[in-house]
Amino acid sequence: MDRSRRELMGGIGAGLVLAGMGSTAACAAPQRKLGYAIVGLGYYATQQIMPNFAGCEHAKLVALVSGTPAKLAQYGDQYGIPKTHRYSYAEFDRIRDNPDIDIVYIVLPNSLHAEYSIRAAQAGKHVMCEKPMAVSVAECQAMIAACAKAGRKLMIGYRSRFEPYNRLAIELARGGHVGPTRIITAEHGFPIKPNQWRLDRPLSGGGSMMDIGIYSLNAARYLTGEEPVEVSAIASTDRSDPRFATVEDRIDFMLRFPSGIIANCVSSYSSAHNGYRVIGTQGWIDMEPATQYSGQTMMIRKDGVTAPRSLPAPAKNQFAAQLDHLPECIANGTAPIVAGEEGLADLRVIEAIYRSAAEHRSVSLTA
Repeated sequence: MDRSRRELMGGIGAGLVLAGMGSTAACAAPQRKLGYAIVGLGYYATQQIMPNFAGCEHAKLVALVSGTPAKLAQYGDQYGIPKTHRYSYAEFDRIRDNPDIDIVYIVLPNSLHAEYSIRAAQAGKHVMCEKPMAVSVAECQAMIAACAKAGRKLMIGYRSRFEPYNRLAIELARGGHVGPTRIITAEHGFPIKPNQWRLDRPLSGGGSMMDIGIYSLNAARYLTGEEPVEVSAIASTDRSDPRFATVEDRIDFMLRFPSGIIANCVSSYSSAHNGYRVIGTQGWIDMEPATQYSGQTMMIRKDGVTAPRSLPAPAKNQFAAQLDHLPECIANGTAPIVAGEEGLADLRVIEAIYRSAAEHRSVSLTA
């Protein structure tokens, strides 16, 4: 369970985007920093999430949960976590008795998300869960129900929704900056190394689509602000490659939205790309890279002119902004912009993508 886990505009919307990066909740800030317990001390947790608590206004790291005693000792000492706040998985439910823990952040293999999110809610804690939210629609629904029953908030770790260029792209695309959107292309992939939990279906729930492909899917949804009504998908996997003994490599999928927008998307474990393009009637908005940990770059073509679009450095990066958002929502009684329903929506489409690829037909999402 503790194996490595992996990722100045002019005109419309500038003030809204830049102000929104400081605080995504409109009301008063929390009176104190809320405490997070990180569950799972793999690469993503230890190298991306945990270091970024230093940039938070409303969140702090107070507890760790891991199945590896050496990691608990190493990172507990590094971050000054008292031994009383370091838990094994067998001791997980004891978090109920720790008032310093307000939020539990689940950073485990996908197949464990539902179990630990539900147990965290039952222990009286708010929940942040990494994407994909779970491995099935049914698990997502159970997580939402458990948090609702416990009166606790559930947020999914869609960090790109807190990244300035992606927030700007949403404003521009939905606002018709290059005319009404007609086509979106979204392509995400990387050549995966062998011997990872992501390549073990019982842990991952699937291959590239349950990992890097979710960025293509989620981008298509947040750039349109719509839910797809139809999906068509083709899977392509070299089964002689030992990496893909139980999971898929590449899935190409097309989404049709109610407005008529078509999104052509790629999910791949054998090619390197990270970007999307919004094509309107008057030009396009391009992001490459789009959803990496840093280094986002935007180009816009409008009225026959192609030019870069730059933003000043934000007060806090996408990781710190994400970590701060849930405490803000807790303090204000507001719903996170990426609540459990957002993760559920992605899983509904992912299940349809897998069905379409397996059955070699388009699948309707309107029923």
